[in-house]
Amino acid sequence: MASVSVSARLGQLQFHASGKFRILQISDIQDGPKVSKDTVKLIAAACDAARPDIVIFTGNQIAGYDTAYSPTFVKRHWFDRATQPSDADKERTRQIVRGTLTQFLQPLVDRRIPFAVTFGNHDFQCGLSLEELTDIYREFPGCVNPSLREGGDQEVSLLKNQQIYNSGEAGTFALAVRDEYNNSNLMGITVINSGDYAREGGYAQPSARAMQFLKHAVRQMNVRAIAFQHMPVHKYYDLLQPVPATTVNAIQGYRSFESHSYVLDDKRTLPGSYLGEGISCPDKDSGEFRFLQEHNYFALAAAHDHRNALAGVVDGLLLTSTPTAGFNTYGPNPEKRAARLFEFDVRHPFEPRTQLLEFGELVGKPSGNKAYALASTYMPNNTGEAINLLRKPKVLASVAAVLAGIVSFMTFRKRK
Repeated sequence: MASVSVSARLGQLQFHASGKFRILQISDIQDGPKVSKDTVKLIAAACDAARPDIVIFTGNQIAGYDTAYSPTFVKRHWFDRATQPSDADKERTRQIVRGTLTQFLQPLVDRRIPFAVTFGNHDFQCGLSLEELTDIYREFPGCVNPSLREGGDQEVSLLKNQQIYNSGEAGTFALAVRDEYNNSNLMGITVINSGDYAREGGYAQPSARAMQFLKHAVRQMNVRAIAFQHMPVHKYYDLLQPVPATTVNAIQGYRSFESHSYVLDDKRTLPGSYLGEGISCPDKDSGEFRFLQEHNYFALAAAHDHRNALAGVVDGLLLTSTPTAGFNTYGPNPEKRAARLFEFDVRHPFEPRTQLLEFGELVGKPSGNKAYALASTYMPNNTGEAINLLRKPKVLASVAAVLAGIVSFMTFRKRK
């Protein structure tokens, strides 16, 4: 079967002759051994609608806290175990993880679409290290994650000519995107492991190694780049406006922001954005946002907050968040579970257009009743002028709008 990914047919990530390049972001599947059929349907339908060059999974694919992983479960990296899991238990966990991955990756394997993976705060809890998880992902055709084993094969089965910039840290690497003539790098994609939990409470930050890689990757690729990671950063709160707690649709901030309540800042967010929970960033500001500004990045795409769909420009940097694609975890109403499409144009590659590809628009009514929402998702009445990147009437409406040449969009607490 011919790949639906143009880049896969070209052998490397590259702008098409049409001048376009597409990334599909999927996050927070957060499922156990039996992946929801609706999650798989969403992934398949989004791939068919978007025909992405590459799919990027931005963490919490694995619900590491699932009871299936009880014998190997790790709540925090630094907790000491009373007894170590047996080799048999570890192998059983590997087999369960492999089975989970097989289910949600099958639409990509069938369509021969390359994919990249980073991690969130739940993946490791299954009891496998991120290095071990990387090894399992790399068993599937199309995985672009570099080998972390000395002397490991770095070739990507669907991208034979792709250069991979390896940080040596699981879930942190970079990929250059070539221009339509394959003369030079035009844009960079940096995938970052943004950490899991902090010892002092709350969420962790990217490691010092990852932060340095952010700088070195763009220098090596000699381009501006977009970063993909799991955790949002403090600056996402700049897309919101503090309001009294009694304000209609006000959402309380998370941890270090919990003393305030917020609504969307209509002047900062693109039409179609919505807020369903406090932005659960780390307690301490790592300085990553400023670091991205200083080192030639034009956008940051995060996830983690299952019920948020934010997009807007803060101090010259496009910030987006993507809701959950999973149906066995909390989130917005089932029809609003989504993947996010980014479309880049060779004429202005650093001003991507983006929209959510929602289950209700692509597939229809969910087949199961397991997906749960903690409250009805607030959607603004004024969604602005929608631009449909798929150019299909059915998918019109849900999202995307123009702001300074950038169009972007779109869907509490998860198991915090």
